[in-house]
Amino acid sequence: MTALLELDRVTLGYGKIVVVHELSLRLDAGRIVSVLGPNGAGKTTTVRGVAGLLPLRGGEVRLGGKRVSGFPPHRIVAERLAYVPQGRELFADMSVRDNLRLGGFTMRRRDVPARMEELFEFFPRLRERAGQTAGSLSGGEQQMLAIARALMPRPTVLMLDEPSAGLAPRTMRHVFDIVADVARSEGAAVLIAEQNAHQALRVTDHAYVLNTGVIEASGPPAELLADDRIRAAYLGDAVEKGPV
Repeated sequence: MTALLELDRVTLGYGKIVVVHELSLRLDAGRIVSVLGPNGAGKTTTVRGVAGLLPLRGGEVRLGGKRVSGFPPHRIVAERLAYVPQGRELFADMSVRDNLRLGGFTMRRRDVPARMEELFEFFPRLRERAGQTAGSLSGGEQQMLAIARALMPRPTVLMLDEPSAGLAPRTMRHVFDIVADVARSEGAAVLIAEQNAHQALRVTDHAYVLNTGVIEASGPPAELLADDRIRAAYLGDAVEKGPV
């Protein structure tokens, strides 16, 4: 089966500094894959490279088997990849509903209202606040809006950069649960770049542990947690907070 997203020996960096070294990974439909690691591990650099926001220095990115390396961001969006950056980047003075409409800019106009209603089923709190400005929402609600906006055009691949950032534990758990529900229900492949191993491993099918741009380990959550060295060095929070 062709992967929805494949990275083949991808190398990325800034200036003279190489940050990610020959990274290979794959995502299949309906699956959630996490890229874990400490600050500076190369997680954000990886998703920025896939989104076309950072040029590749080597390797190849494929979406549905099609090579998209070197494509500008708007062409990658057209290939049905959506990216939610850290910080959400919402239009704070616009309403929830208008932010969602902007997320559907590649859709036929007549399809936008029905899609919005579908997403309100996943995010009922956004329905309650549809007329409010995005800037008036709580941090958790803003993250939900950023994810819902990215989902408007029915992407086959959804990438999230540090979705737990700035969220209270209960809200964080709720956001991750919604992401898992959407992935299973819509058959999307989800790539999560996340420092909070506890939350990510709870919903992840397969994880890659990065350290200074190199994969230290990969596998299902249970397998990674069974490795004493990896658990102690990179997944300590997942153990301290209980089973995933």
